[in-house]
Amino acid sequence: MPDTPQDVVRAYHARTKHRFDAYAEGPGQLDWDAQPAAFRHYPGAPQLELPLTGDRYERPYGQLEKKPENEIVPDLNSLGTLLELSFGISAWKSWGPNRWALRCNPSSGNLHPVEAYVLSAGLPGISDGLQHYDPENHVLEGRARTRPGQHGAWLAIGLSSIMWREAWKYGERAFRYCQLDVGHAVGVLAYATALLGWEIVPLFMTADGLSHCLGLDRPDDFPPSRYAFTETEEPEILLAIRAPGLGEFPAGKVLSAWLDTATWHGKPGRIDPSPGYRWPAIDQVAVASREAGTDNEVTLFAPVPVLGPHPNPRPVGTAEIIRQRRSGQRFDPRYALTKPAFYRMLDAVLPRPHLPWLAQPGLTRIHLLLFVLRVDGLPSGLYLLPRTPAAGIDLPRALMPADQRFATRRAVTDFDRECPPHLGLIQLAEIGLQEMQRLARSLSCHQDIASTSAFSLGMLGEFDNATASGHGYRELLREAGLVGQVLYLEAEAAELRGTGIGCFFDDPVHQLIGLAGQRYQSVYHFTIGTPITDERIETGPPYPQRQQETS
Repeated sequence: MPDTPQDVVRAYHARTKHRFDAYAEGPGQLDWDAQPAAFRHYPGAPQLELPLTGDRYERPYGQLEKKPENEIVPDLNSLGTLLELSFGISAWKSWGPNRWALRCNPSSGNLHPVEAYVLSAGLPGISDGLQHYDPENHVLEGRARTRPGQHGAWLAIGLSSIMWREAWKYGERAFRYCQLDVGHAVGVLAYATALLGWEIVPLFMTADGLSHCLGLDRPDDFPPSRYAFTETEEPEILLAIRAPGLGEFPAGKVLSAWLDTATWHGKPGRIDPSPGYRWPAIDQVAVASREAGTDNEVTLFAPVPVLGPHPNPRPVGTAEIIRQRRSGQRFDPRYALTKPAFYRMLDAVLPRPHLPWLAQPGLTRIHLLLFVLRVDGLPSGLYLLPRTPAAGIDLPRALMPADQRFATRRAVTDFDRECPPHLGLIQLAEIGLQEMQRLARSLSCHQDIASTSAFSLGMLGEFDNATASGHGYRELLREAGLVGQVLYLEAEAAELRGTGIGCFFDDPVHQLIGLAGQRYQSVYHFTIGTPITDERIETGPPYPQRQQETS
């Protein structure tokens, strides 16, 4: 009997676990001179230069639930801001002869598998049809030009993954990282749309339907070959934009028929002309986890108080926060995080019926195992943050029996009046700082950034429930990336820095807290602390040949 999609994704997850005695299959060594192209271009496609107008729409971070005083309609300027603050370059870095770009959306290893496409009709200054966003030059490349739409004005953003960009470095585990990156991308897109007073809504569409609408199934553009796995793009998600003046996004069949009459332009440039290896396991899990043709489960939000103001007294803008986001490479162990800032970060990841959680198509299934190291007034140790009321009951029960290591576990509100009761934060065990540093470091592939920070965490996913369908595996990983994106921006707002950690020892994390079986699985790690800046690395503007337009 053939393996079901559930069997394939569960086997893949088990196969790609890191262990103390062996890492998941990877290339072993890298030739950085042979790295896949960081930017996809479509030579021959007409180009539309987008304005750099992000500063024109700046609003305070932490106040995005409020609409701007004046409505912002989708046009060339506002679309330019949306794409710049979602997928554009935030800075160029250089050290000696080496120069590399940083982008507004985080990515594992700064490899950026995610590509963004714009589907639109009836927008001033923008041709109807399909366009590819080129972040290197901040331009739209016109892939498909259509006749004027008959269904009013509408706008959507489609995302795909070039999985080879991650697989080149990380081998079989790369599929995980691609889905985390999709979650990051959806998160930053949600913040950028909120800055403009808009909303994004995930749309249901089969993988084949999305591939067709993004022009990814055209055999002349992506011809079959022995190296096709390096060039093809995996369709990921389609998100409709709700904004003043826009109508409903057309149904899939209508959209497909509309694009069938389009005139197509450009051919995709090569990502890697001569790869030395491939990872069939990635192809297998990609097929098994594609949307099978059923509607997504409806997200239900438990009543949670309104997110309070950020304790940082310095007002900071949303565009500023998005552009300055970085992944910390080193942290200063001399500094501790204040409790108000710590509790604010945890509060910010609780799902609420507004940004960015409305961009999440599935149920909330990610919960946090916290390695608290240096939080003023809070004992170091292991803590648990269930993000739903149901998990608040189920997850502690799934840990080892209370008469063992965590016999003294208790609600943090039992000993700290400053802890917001609605967090449901649990102290599993008070453990000395040195032991906590050892645990955090060893479980995150012996990386110092997990132990020199203020705190680190592992994201525990409801694995059995999520993988009851193959596509649920993607949604679980994307949710983890979305949580990571919130933590990235919250860290920046607190004048700290976060770093996503994809390398961790899966089962030793589970063994630490007594998780057996596959009911819960660790899917992503993260760390937040005070960064140490490497003064040898120079920072340059994102688009040095152009200037921000503020008026």
